[in-house]
Amino acid sequence: MGKVVMYGSVSVDGFVADENDQPGPLFDWLTGGDIPLDDSGVLKVSQTSYDYTRAYWDRIGVTIAGRHVFDLTDGWDGKPPAGVDHVVVVTHRPAPEGWDPEAPFYFVDGVEAAVAKARELAGDRIVEVAAGDVGGQVLAAGLVDEVRMDVVPVVLGSGKRFFGSVDAQHLLEDPDVMPGNRVLHLSFRVRR
Repeated sequence: MGKVVMYGSVSVDGFVADENDQPGPLFDWLTGGDIPLDDSGVLKVSQTSYDYTRAYWDRIGVTIAGRHVFDLTDGWDGKPPAGVDHVVVVTHRPAPEGWDPEAPFYFVDGVEAAVAKARELAGDRIVEVAAGDVGGQVLAAGLVDEVRMDVVPVVLGSGKRFFGSVDAQHLLEDPDVMPGNRVLHLSFRVRR
């Protein structure tokens, strides 16, 4: 079974977006290089960031996101982001009216059910959990194996926290560190 990884780009003061749900410069590193990260032609990163990120993205089978992120992105127009096979949306509401039932999206109530569904769909591949409120809930439930963050050299001052509203201590192992251009890639195994 694949591991569960909480992931996102984050400011040095711990935010994944500002108060208006805008990432500001948090994704600038994804367009500030010269190596194409995907086939879109938009994402271009440094060689170091390409090596680190592409290897990770290629192992993701399912992304778990909250309904808020799903709504902000208009459900990625029914196509999972970054070449991921499936998206599991944590929500108390049904799929939007008119949603294509053939789209590889699953609407699940609760993080435990979301992780179970994602693991079923992912097989041996990684289950990625978007950082923020849902990611924090999955961490608090003891279901995260690794935390990955792309730390960007900006202070947002306030906004949406990387770990959401987690209010308990969680110990992580020593980080694996990979510096990129305008980003520091970190990953930590969750201590059990």
